[in-house]
Amino acid sequence: MKRSGFLFILALLAVMCTPKESATLLVGTYSDGFFAMDYERGEVIAKASMPNPSFLATDGSRVYAVSEQPDTSASVWAWRFHADSFKLLNTQPTGLNGLSGEDPCYVATNGKLLAVANYSGGTLALFPLESDGRIAPLDSLIFSSIGGPDLSRQGTPHVHCAAFTPDGKHLLFSEFSADAIGSLDLVGTQVRNYRKAATLPDDFGPRHLLFDVSGQHFYVIGELSGDIAVFDYEAGRLQLKQIVKADEVNARGAADLHFSPDGLFLYASLRLRSDGIAIFSVAGDGTLSKAGYLPTGPHPRNFTVTEKELIVACRDNDSIEIYPRDPKTGLPGPMKRSISAPKPVYVQLVAR
Repeated sequence: MKRSGFLFILALLAVMCTPKESATLLVGTYSDGFFAMDYERGEVIAKASMPNPSFLATDGSRVYAVSEQPDTSASVWAWRFHADSFKLLNTQPTGLNGLSGEDPCYVATNGKLLAVANYSGGTLALFPLESDGRIAPLDSLIFSSIGGPDLSRQGTPHVHCAAFTPDGKHLLFSEFSADAIGSLDLVGTQVRNYRKAATLPDDFGPRHLLFDVSGQHFYVIGELSGDIAVFDYEAGRLQLKQIVKADEVNARGAADLHFSPDGLFLYASLRLRSDGIAIFSVAGDGTLSKAGYLPTGPHPRNFTVTEKELIVACRDNDSIEIYPRDPKTGLPGPMKRSISAPKPVYVQLVAR
């Protein structure tokens, strides 16, 4: 099948599976809990109480949330979401003997394993998952390194994101302070054979990682450089093919990456100066071309993209901003509504 036909089928499936406005919006915050909202009405339907749940990952009815704390209380929590309530399953510390687990800021799962990026701890923590969704005790703690030139930002190790490869054989993670992408082999719930899958330009500060809908291309946004690096991916190997500029004002606060459901547009959030979302069109070979820019409220740390909307968590004005999106051009229109939320830093639509 030609790639154009393959992408058409993926786009059709994405449109069919895109949550409607009556779906549930999960909101992570820098406050005393995360919550689920009726997206259409903007009303809270359930809340889970925990400190600083800044990032969530879902697996069916299970929700995994990091508690981004700067000390030994840092942890990851497992919840079950049913109807209008959250039930706590269990929690696990993200460090080992109280060490190196500080400020967990990202969590990902493949259904069998939980990967947690500890920003201040400078580590990647791996947890097997029990059959009922509970988190088993910490199994592996992978230490990152330094090497980047910005001693004020890269003077100690930081890990910010992890991504399971589409073939299920590897786990990649951003080594912010080393300007590199680390790689681990996956064998069941075991990780082995750490190596550097890619070395990025000095002062890149890799933050969020993302595969495209085909699984053939891999994207990394540099928090410090404001650039997006595009790689070809095959059998655990990364080959750099393009670097494009997202942050035009050198704010050194680039944050998040998301595709449109059809994979034809890539969006990147930028903070600290000229806050907003940079928009790129995606060519058939995975390369990017700048398509536009959306100014938003302050500190758009995280966002999500549906077929017809862009939903942006603006931390510093306690607001979730919702913009209409043209599926053909990828470009948003003027904000059509906002939802109040305490320091929102994560948003995800899930079907009811």
